[in-house]
Formats: sequence, C-alpha cells, structure tokens
Amino acid sequence: MTYDFSSFKNNIKETEEWLVRGLSGVRTGRATPTLLDGIKPEAYGTRTLLRELGSVSVEDARTLRIVPWDKTLLKIIEKGIVDADLGVGVSTDDQGLRVSFPALTSERRTQLSKIAGDRTEQAKVALRSHRTDALKALEAAEEAGGMGEDEVKRLKSEIQKLIDAGNESLAKILERKEGEIAQ
Repeated sequence: MTYDFSSFKNNIKETEEWLVRGLSGVRTGRATPTLLDGIKPEAYGTRTLLRELGSVSVEDARTLRIVPWDKTLLKIIEKGIVDADLGVGVSTDDQGLRVSFPALTSERRTQLSKIAGDRTEQAKVALRSHRTDALKALEAAEEAGGMGEDEVKRLKSEIQKLIDAGNESLAKILERKEGEIAQ
C-alpha cells in the first residue's frame, strides 16, 4: 500500500497561498490596489467591496486613483476609506478620489516586518499541523497492517522533505515581502 501525498501537498500549497494573500495586505513603500481590498463602504443599503463600486488604479508610487462608476458615491467611498483608518490622505475631485500613502518611517517599516514575520510564523505552525496529521495517518495505516516498518520510515522521510521545502518557500515569500517593505 502506498501513501497518497496529493492531499498533503495541496495543504502545503494552500498554506503558501494563504501567506501570500495575508502579506498582500501589509503595506509596503508602494501603493497597490490590494491595500484597499478590505474596505467595504455602505452603498445601496449594504456593505459593498470598494472594487465593486469603481475602478482602483495606481497613479504613482504612493497614490491610488479611485473612479467610482456612480459619482454619487464619492462621499460614501471617501468615508469608507477614512473609517478604515489606514493612515492615508484622501482627496476628492469631480472625477473621483486620490488616496495618498505617506512615506514609511523606519519605525513603521520595523512594525510591518514584524507583522509579516508573525504571519509567516502562523503559516509555519499550519505546516507543522499538516505534518502531524499526515504522520498520524501513516501510523494508523501501519497499525492496520497496510504498511511495513521500512515503508513507513521512508514515507516519514518524504513528508519531512515536503515540509522542509514548504518552510523554504515560506521563508522566500517573507524575504521578498521584507525587501518590498525596505524599499
């Protein structure tokens, strides 16, 4: 009997994707539309994602431009951004809004690096949990008589190799994000 690694590999991949998504919301020195993804202004009687109310584009390295599809929503969108307390400046004109991100201070860069490190640590904990689950499944298969001791030892080694590769991938993701924060 052989062990199916597809579910285990999928869990590792999902953990890496979770970290990338989580770090995309951590502000760097550059303005990106994903920084506004969590903002949901009250529009048309319900909370609506900002990207569903208009187009969000990068105007320059520290400025985003929001052009609402319905110009009557300008004040509502502005209020939603201000209420999100992102530490940004918001100005409106007849066409839309400009969201200006101030330059990062060295203190803020340190805080953001710590946040990125904390999220990476959460991802590593998730990987360890996936490894524990896989090892329990192997032990159950061994006890059921489906695998020999040598086969279990080989599969445990394979699981550890996959975890090591996953941890290396997480470290590269963190290193990339810290590089963006430092710019």
